[in-house]
Amino acid sequence: MDHERELDPMEWVRSLYNRNRPSLTFSATTVEEAVKWQGEFRAALLDRLGKLPERAADLNARILDVRELVTVSDDGRQVRYRREALTFQSQPGLTVFGYFLTPLSNNGRLPVVICLPGHGRGVDDIVGIKEDGELRTRWDGYQRDFALQCVAHGFAALALEQLGFGHRRGEEARKQGSGASSCQPLAGSALLLGKTMILWRVFDVLCALDYLQTRPEIYPDRVAVMGISGGGTTSLYAAGLDQRIKASVISGYFNLFRDSIYSLSHCIDNYVPGLLNIGEMPDVAALIAPRPLHIESGTQDPIFPVEATKEGFERLRSVYRIFGAEDRLSLHIFEGEHSFNGEGAFPFLKRWL
Repeated sequence: MDHERELDPMEWVRSLYNRNRPSLTFSATTVEEAVKWQGEFRAALLDRLGKLPERAADLNARILDVRELVTVSDDGRQVRYRREALTFQSQPGLTVFGYFLTPLSNNGRLPVVICLPGHGRGVDDIVGIKEDGELRTRWDGYQRDFALQCVAHGFAALALEQLGFGHRRGEEARKQGSGASSCQPLAGSALLLGKTMILWRVFDVLCALDYLQTRPEIYPDRVAVMGISGGGTTSLYAAGLDQRIKASVISGYFNLFRDSIYSLSHCIDNYVPGLLNIGEMPDVAALIAPRPLHIESGTQDPIFPVEATKEGFERLRSVYRIFGAEDRLSLHIFEGEHSFNGEGAFPFLKRWL
C-alpha cells in the first residue's frame, strides 16, 4: 500500500506541504506587533513576486471612445451610464486598456471601484459587451457584468483589461478566438525573468490608482478593488501592497493554497516561487487589515473549495480581531459554482466606501 502511495506524486507534494514551516506565518498578539509583521511580510512578499517594474515616464492617458448607454438590472430597472474606452501606459512599451463607467444620474463626485475580470473573454465580459460587439440586454456570464453592477449601485467603475486577456493578448491567442488568452506564455516568460504575472498585473492596478487621481468625477481617497477568480488574485495582492485601496471585494478566489492553487490544476499566472516558505493565503490577505475586505465563494466552486475558504477566513478573522476591526471583514457563502454573486458585496461597499 505504501509503495502504491509513493507512486502518486500528489501524495508526495501534500506530505511536503505538511512538513513545511513558513517563516512568517502571522502570530502577532498586539496591534504594534501586527503592524511590524505587515512590514516584514510585505517586504518578503515583494521579494518573491519580483522587483517592482520601472514606471512609464508618462501615463499618456487617452480616451478612445465615449458612449451613453443603458443596462438593465436583475430587477428590471434601467440604468443609463457613460462608458469611455481608454488607455494609459504602465511600464515602458506596455499599454493598459480599460473602460471608465459613470452613472448618468450622478451630478457630483463618486467613489470608484477598480474592476478586474477573471479568465475568459476579458474586460468586455464585465461591461456587458457580447462577442459580436453588441450589448447584452441583461447581466450574464459567470462574471455577471459586475462592472455594470457597480454603476447600477451608484459607483463609478474603472474596468481594467488584465494582461493576457481580451484586448491585451498576443497574436496567436487572437487567432484562436475570443476566449483564448496569452496567460501561459506570458506567465512563463515572467518566471524566466525572475518576475511573476501577479506582479505585472498588480503594477497595472497601481498605475490605475495614479490615473484615477486625474479624474474629477471621483473621490480620489474612496477607491475600492473588486475581482473574480484571476481578478480576485490581482485584487488580493494589489490591496495588500497599496494602502490607497480603501476597500476590497474578492470573489471566487480566497482560499488556502493548500487546497486550491497547490493541489488543483490552475493557470501558472497564479504561482509565486517560494511563497509557501513565508506564509499561506490568509497571511497575504492579512496585509489588507484593518481595511474593509469582503469575500464571497460558491458552495460548488470546483477550483476554490468552499471549506478551505471558510478555514482561511477564520484565520484571517483572528488578524482583524487583533486590530479591533472584525466588523470590516465579511464572508458571503452562496449556493452556486464559480461565479460572481455580489449580494453581500454592494451593501458592504456602500457601508465602507
